[in-house]
Amino acid sequence: MDTARIPGRMGKPSPTGARPTRNSLFWAALIAGAGALGGFISQFPYGLLYVGILVVLAAAGLGAAVAGSNWNRAGAATLVGFGTMALGIIAGINLNESYLKTLGERVDAVVLESRQYTNSVGDDRFFCRVVDTSGESHELDHIQNCHADVEPGGHVVLFKDRLGGLDPWMDTTGSRALDPLALGVTGGLFLLIGGTMFTAGQRRRTDRDLYEEHLRKHGPPWRSRR
Repeated sequence: MDTARIPGRMGKPSPTGARPTRNSLFWAALIAGAGALGGFISQFPYGLLYVGILVVLAAAGLGAAVAGSNWNRAGAATLVGFGTMALGIIAGINLNESYLKTLGERVDAVVLESRQYTNSVGDDRFFCRVVDTSGESHELDHIQNCHADVEPGGHVVLFKDRLGGLDPWMDTTGSRALDPLALGVTGGLFLLIGGTMFTAGQRRRTDRDLYEEHLRKHGPPWRSRR
């Protein structure tokens, strides 16, 4: 086939060997890791919610651009883009809980106020005001595990960040056991995104590859005989 007549940017031949494998692993770890990290950052107060959201969106957009535009894997790009945003939401809450339950200080507390409210978009949320044994008061919401089963006057346990960066995580039992289902979902999404990026990187295609595939399926373009 006369490649000089193939229109458009042809690109370089698809790479093989150890170098593209390392490159694929780099992008797989970067996109999946950034999605999880952005979700965790969004759990911090002081406006870091928006920073975390931006990190997740940047990871989703970058992963989709690399897989779709650079590697010509449109299906992988779609999966990575939406999967990374889902990972940011789920991983943020689960990593927050896991960190506080594992390393946080366990403190007894009493519920002063518990009520349900509707936010600006019409979703039902719960609000709790609790006071711990040191006399410190905390205002918690659904992100900190305030839910309908928490009643005023009830005893709860707070897992407080020893570094003071995160709001406490509230629990009615005080158990440090982690939710295996939530961890499984988070780990599954992380592996799905990383695995998709790695596979797309290993099977990357140039414009030449796409053109040759088009010729195999549809034949050469019709030309006038004039």
